[in-house]
Amino acid sequence: MAKSRIVIGIDPGTAITGYGLVQELDNGELEWITHGVVKTPSDWEEPKRLLHLFRSLNEILKKHQVDYCAVEKLYFQKNVKTAISVGQGRGAALIAAAASELPVGEYTPLEIKQAVVGYGNADKNQIQQMVKVLLHLSEIPQPDDAADALAVAICHLHTTRRNHITDHD
Repeated sequence: MAKSRIVIGIDPGTAITGYGLVQELDNGELEWITHGVVKTPSDWEEPKRLLHLFRSLNEILKKHQVDYCAVEKLYFQKNVKTAISVGQGRGAALIAAAASELPVGEYTPLEIKQAVVGYGNADKNQIQQMVKVLLHLSEIPQPDDAADALAVAICHLHTTRRNHITDHD
């Protein structure tokens, strides 16, 4: 029997980065571990915000003995300032994963919607409802950034299972 896998999903940003940890059990069931957000004060300079984000994610990775990291890919943004903020948050998350020597999966919003809901045009509520169902939760995870991060983790588990990617044991 294959060993269970713990994945952290990350919904990146500089001001707020969502994270969610999901474990795939030996029988293929998904189990919620934890979720939350890392926030950085807007009055901090950018380097300090990114360092805080890196350190916080690094601490979460070590605490939960994560096996894989899944990060939402940057997609086209009309707002350049938002795109830069998301890109910088992604960079801090990717460096935290690399520092922990974790394999990383990167997924577009379309890939996440298809893997979680089965429909690429799913809305935020549909995704959150499926996260709740798939993880056997009594309510939708809050805040939205954390629910989105759980969806990224579920996407990784569904995608790697479908593609027959195995552990590196």
